Amino acid sequence: MTARLRQTLAAVAAMLCAITLTAFAQPARADNPIVQTIYTADPAPLVHNGRVYLYTGHDEDNSTYFTMKEWRVYSSADLVNWTDHGSPMSVATFSWASADAWAGQVVNRNGKFYWYVPVKNRTTGRMAIGVGVSTSPTGPFTDAIGRPLAENGEIDPTVFIDDDGQAYLYWGNPNLWYVRLNSDMISYSGGVTQIPLTTAGFGTRTGNTSRPTLYEEGPWVYKRNGLYYNVFAAKCCSEFIGYSTAPGPTGPWTYRGTVMPTQGSSFTNHAGIIDFNGGSYFFYHNGALPGGSGYTRSVAVEKFTYNADGTIPTMTMTTAGAPQNGTLNPYARQEAETIAWSSGVETEPSSEGGLNVANIENGDYVKVKGVAFGGGATSFTARVASATSGGRIEVRTGSPTGALAGTCTVPGTGGWQAWTSVSCTMTGLSGTQDLYLRFTGGGGFLLNVNWWQFGGTGTGGNLLTNAGMEDGATGWQVNGSGTLTAGTATVRSGTRALTIAGRTGSWNGPAQDVTTRLTNGRSYTTSVWVRTQGGTPAAKATLALTAGGTTSYLQLTPATTVNANGWTLLSGTATPSWSGTLSRALLYVETAAGTDNLVIDDASFQ
Repeated sequence: MTARLRQTLAAVAAMLCAITLTAFAQPARADNPIVQTIYTADPAPLVHNGRVYLYTGHDEDNSTYFTMKEWRVYSSADLVNWTDHGSPMSVATFSWASADAWAGQVVNRNGKFYWYVPVKNRTTGRMAIGVGVSTSPTGPFTDAIGRPLAENGEIDPTVFIDDDGQAYLYWGNPNLWYVRLNSDMISYSGGVTQIPLTTAGFGTRTGNTSRPTLYEEGPWVYKRNGLYYNVFAAKCCSEFIGYSTAPGPTGPWTYRGTVMPTQGSSFTNHAGIIDFNGGSYFFYHNGALPGGSGYTRSVAVEKFTYNADGTIPTMTMTTAGAPQNGTLNPYARQEAETIAWSSGVETEPSSEGGLNVANIENGDYVKVKGVAFGGGATSFTARVASATSGGRIEVRTGSPTGALAGTCTVPGTGGWQAWTSVSCTMTGLSGTQDLYLRFTGGGGFLLNVNWWQFGGTGTGGNLLTNAGMEDGATGWQVNGSGTLTAGTATVRSGTRALTIAGRTGSWNGPAQDVTTRLTNGRSYTTSVWVRTQGGTPAAKATLALTAGGTTSYLQLTPATTVNANGWTLLSGTATPSWSGTLSRALLYVETAAGTDNLVIDDASFQ
């Protein structure tokens, strides 16, 4: 949304919130919709390497039709705090397309991510299915084949890979079609097959003889415990979410009932379902943001539990959303665009990579939920920029006007992308709390924020020296063979990252001695961002512990595939322990196989 429109809508929302608080005398709790900076629609979640990646459409402000020019990506490790990764694909990605970046889905296979989307074919004027491809879940995506994969004028592709490796692509409105994709995921064998829409399979619609079944559009097909599910938008308009099940991927289907009844101010709905960290989650869209409608929608999520017989319970839209799955680590560098809720702010591409929070005005704020401060945070650092005279960042807990832990003053830096770091002292931050960064100052835009990080004492705080690589290779060494250099060409944040070249073994990597910083039997959380200069090895962080003349190895993070096209987060928690006197503890990043050159940035061990 435009900054001025968002400011107006935020003021309206604030007044409504105040009225609610006065009437009900209870704290506000709203984490749905999960994105507040723009209007989003047609959610397609994907679980990959311990995170949920959420692919959405983008409804343009003030739309009176489905005016959509690009797709967006968000990700989260806890289903509450979502990181904005911007727009890695748009209509312009497909040279043969002219309009309509509508509902699609991403699947991971062959070390690549395939994004199946409907767009209007410039030549025929019909809707067709295109395929974007990337080696990173956050893109950028390119046109995989330079033409439509399939075209019959219908929309809303969903993709599913069965246990035997056979992939299926389904789509359709008013009909329902599928093809069997080949293993390359960009071609198919056989013809386009139409699935019979029977009332037994998809329910009975009344009052429309041309559409006798409830099926409308937006299929989402998946498999659970040997049963195939097809969750879809039903009975326009307004739509509800229904579902059918089958013993096989192509049927025969049996209609099972309603997942989410018609609700909210959007006359469409679109479903996506995943399992993540022991829970099941249902994504959908509504029109719940200020200015929301059937053409300015917003994505939301609910947690649910399948019934004992495998049926899906009926759910309703909530403002509370899903409960947090885990906590957020404040002692690792966090992107400012990682947000549970926000008021007034927007995001934009940053000159330091990724996005930054922008268009900040007096009284705007960002909420980050479930922040685990542990024994206590004593300092706060933020990467900021301002083309004006700057402003202040108030660090608060509980609410935008909650307890004040400290205030950082942000000076003018000479430009909205002229970055500098500011720090300030914190008090009263311990345990797990909801964090609010509230921005204050004069009129107009005040400042931009790229990232933030807390520091602490004792068990809190990052134990690594020069964790952001801003001081070159200071504090770092090579485990085994290789050469470390600090470079500015490829960085995740700040101005430098650390590259190791000349590795002769998979265990060679950038390392740091943490011998004097460890406590026997204490748990530590590790995070480090990694990319390669070529190749797609599996990387991990490892701790080599030498005690009593014996060296043991503790894997700190799961092995995760990394690539040269984007940064990948290695993250995990482990408990080092040893017998006797610890003589050396070396933390290092390695690969499971290969000697690819690695680049690391923004590391944390705490």
